[in-house]
Amino acid sequence: MKLVSIVIPVYNSTASLVLLSERIKIVFQALDYAYELIFIDDKSPNTKSWEILELIAKKDTNVKIIQLTRNFGQQAATLCGIEYAKGDFVLTMDDDLQHSPEDIPLLLSQNKHDIVIGVFKSKKHSYFKRATSKIKAYFDYIIIGKPKGIQLSSFRLFNRIIVDGMLKIKTAYPFIPALMFYVSKDVIGVELLHYNRHEGKTNYNFLKLVKVFSNLIINNSSFLLKLIGQIGISISVINLIVACIIIYRKLFLGISVIGWASNMVALLFIGGLILFSLGIIGEYLIRIVSGIEQKPTYLIRKKENL
Repeated sequence: MKLVSIVIPVYNSTASLVLLSERIKIVFQALDYAYELIFIDDKSPNTKSWEILELIAKKDTNVKIIQLTRNFGQQAATLCGIEYAKGDFVLTMDDDLQHSPEDIPLLLSQNKHDIVIGVFKSKKHSYFKRATSKIKAYFDYIIIGKPKGIQLSSFRLFNRIIVDGMLKIKTAYPFIPALMFYVSKDVIGVELLHYNRHEGKTNYNFLKLVKVFSNLIINNSSFLLKLIGQIGISISVINLIVACIIIYRKLFLGISVIGWASNMVALLFIGGLILFSLGIIGEYLIRIVSGIEQKPTYLIRKKENL
């Protein structure tokens, strides 16, 4: 019997955890698969999250629990669970019951593909989060090569080959979609329903969204460096043309060079662009140094049933 590892990062959830584990258990009672359920507590400020996980793990040996030393973020917590997963297939999902455990068989039915992603045509998210998700989806296509027509979500299934390939890539700033699309483009989307959160509200505020987006842009591509290079070349060409025009007007038409304000605007614009470029390069260097120092993606405080 093949084993399915279900990886669920946890942050501040409480009431949904017991219900989630019970519903998953019921689902697998009707499937020809064994399963293990791995919860990763991403150092939730709400200490009840870990207390409830400990109670669940004591009652069910299929449940494995891990607590990180601090909040490393959803991507790192998910990768932690994937590293400990032993299954022939690894499935990731959220802890808030917006992903229905009863839809797991639909993902497993497509397991001949390397990657199976739950696609939600209508999400129970705020307008702001839906808007930012659309913007990020555009960059997902450009930067990490997301196949056209595929919508990303954290409700997804990988086979063992993809998991092993993803774990060979060492980075202090993981982004799961970038890892999986680097290993394989054999992906299919399965349309599912998206449900309201069982409790609380989303943990993704504006700053966390910016952090995820920066990891996508900087750690998984040289997109910004190429963009800055192209802008620099374009401005240099424009400046050369303008300089030639000014010299021509002075030498052949006798027109004096005027326009102190426009010169200052040009200098300030170019100076600002240079400083911005240095900031981007500095951010790349910081992350390169982090890679050289081999900082771990996450650190574990304690674990049970593993």
